[in-house]
Amino acid sequence: MQTNELKAVVTGGASGLGLAVARRVIQGGGRVALLDVQDAAGAAAAEELGQRATFIRCDVTDESGVSAAVASAHAALGGLNLLVNCAGVVGAGKLLGKDGPMASAFFSKVVGINLIGTFNTDKAAAALMQNNAPNAEGERGLIVHTASVAAYEGQIGQIAYSATKAAVIGLVLPMARELARFGIRVMAIAPGIFETPMVAGMTPELQKSLGAQVPFPPRLGKPAEFADLVLAIAGNPMLNGETIRLDGAIRMQPR
Repeated sequence: MQTNELKAVVTGGASGLGLAVARRVIQGGGRVALLDVQDAAGAAAAEELGQRATFIRCDVTDESGVSAAVASAHAALGGLNLLVNCAGVVGAGKLLGKDGPMASAFFSKVVGINLIGTFNTDKAAAALMQNNAPNAEGERGLIVHTASVAAYEGQIGQIAYSATKAAVIGLVLPMARELARFGIRVMAIAPGIFETPMVAGMTPELQKSLGAQVPFPPRLGKPAEFADLVLAIAGNPMLNGETIRLDGAIRMQPR
């Protein structure tokens, strides 16, 4: 798919990786709908991006709300051929913490946002994409999940987060196989340590220390680099049913 033909829904689009993807789509001549629960940040981001961007408030854990938001995005964009799932939470916590075992409610909350939220937007977007007119390659759409290297090397305190990121990777191949008959591709990106709002809240010293753990380049990843990979995936129809690590060759240690 050509960038100027993209009509994208980006969850978690008000900040971080999602906003970087939205900027890249707009820069390439496409259109984008930002879905997020952050009203002020979402409205500000849409204003920054201009007339080809729109903000729609959406809680990805609300099944009917997601369906309505994706339908609204489809109407506002005049179609939908790209979904990028960036909404998520870290959900740090140990199985056996200071106050006792992890509460099931806490684990369920992380699963609800990171995994079920991804599933909700996937099915809503795919239901609309299947009706698109195919391009010259027979392609009707692309769905991209945001996973994490924690799916492979989860650290102590990342039980809930790692489980959900492994699960969104697990969705990719069976979904790609099922949606192949519609010409809808499904991919995932597993970023390493990136400059996100969460990392921005850390001290400069800690950020530098984290960046130094990356073999090469020895720094934190930039959201624009994540966005560039999304666009590269969009432009290469042979990329399907796979997860790409974007991590500078880092392999996370237990803590």
